[in-house]
Amino acid sequence: MYRFGAKLAVAEQGETKHGARGSERHTYAAIDLGTNNCRLLVARPAGAGFRVVDAFSRIVRLGEGVDGSLRLSAEAMDRTIDALKICADKMRRRKVTRARCVATAACRRAENCDEFLRRVNQEAGLFLETITAEEEAKLAVAACRPLLTHEARYALVFDIGGGSTELIWASHDAAGKLEPIAFTSLPLGVVAIAERHGSGDFSIAQYEALVEIIAAELRAFEADNGINRRISEGGVQMIGTSGTVTTLSGVHLGLERYDRQRVDGLWLSFDDARRAAEQLRAMKLEQRAAHPCIGRGRADLVVAGCAILEAIRQTWPTDRLRVADRGVREGLLLSLMGRDQSAPPPPPPLLPRGVGQ
Repeated sequence: MYRFGAKLAVAEQGETKHGARGSERHTYAAIDLGTNNCRLLVARPAGAGFRVVDAFSRIVRLGEGVDGSLRLSAEAMDRTIDALKICADKMRRRKVTRARCVATAACRRAENCDEFLRRVNQEAGLFLETITAEEEAKLAVAACRPLLTHEARYALVFDIGGGSTELIWASHDAAGKLEPIAFTSLPLGVVAIAERHGSGDFSIAQYEALVEIIAAELRAFEADNGINRRISEGGVQMIGTSGTVTTLSGVHLGLERYDRQRVDGLWLSFDDARRAAEQLRAMKLEQRAAHPCIGRGRADLVVAGCAILEAIRQTWPTDRLRVADRGVREGLLLSLMGRDQSAPPPPPPLLPRGVGQ
């Protein structure tokens, strides 16, 4: 169990006695189904934030092959629905009364997404909705807002996902308000890059060539927004939320097992990130699979993520970034709780097998 986001909850939602009662009578759940992972959080309000009472994460590779075929394979759908059934069971056992379940890049791209969503509803008893890349990014940014320092006047927040990478450029004021200025979603996820360029056994020259390919895709966002000018003036903070930055943090810290409490909120210098990335690039696939912060399910993807991060650093040279082991799920939970705090809605209709929407 851990507490999360007190500053964010106050800043976004406010707090009244009536609102607190509205949310505290509920147990909340959020599912984030990405291209690679299926993740669940179950939580109850705690003060101005929340306390997680259950969680689940499984690598499902829903987006495997979607980059080429534009279809979710039957095997990927079966794997994912098995994981979602576990999520639904946990939600029932925890007596969840408010939930939102979302899918991201793989479902946005797949031509047979509607078929998959129907199966999820029929077989797992969950209402799963596909959200836009912009909403995905906004949810992640909302969850990361407490990691911004008071001095930061601007924030560049990135989320390296399985099927895409989202970038948000935002202004940040002394009151803690974060206003998006520009947003982009690029088809530069770790799954897509690994499928196109290989599982990570790159020479130095191959790796540098891959970084340049990715960096070329980022330059339009810089040209449109002049981020480097703001960086040169100072007051820009970079935040990374993804398995890539959390993995590199674990490698840098030499963790014998991944520890969220040590990683979330860590300041990671790009020099340390590059050293950790080079360590991973030099490993063979089986060595990466055996690493306690990686595992077999991500061993063929992590170097692609390192290349994306290095391309971001080369495009926007800064000394360090703030690591966020938080994102869409946390943003969903805060949004649900905020809705109940401001104006408690009536209970939603139950879905098959008794899982609330």
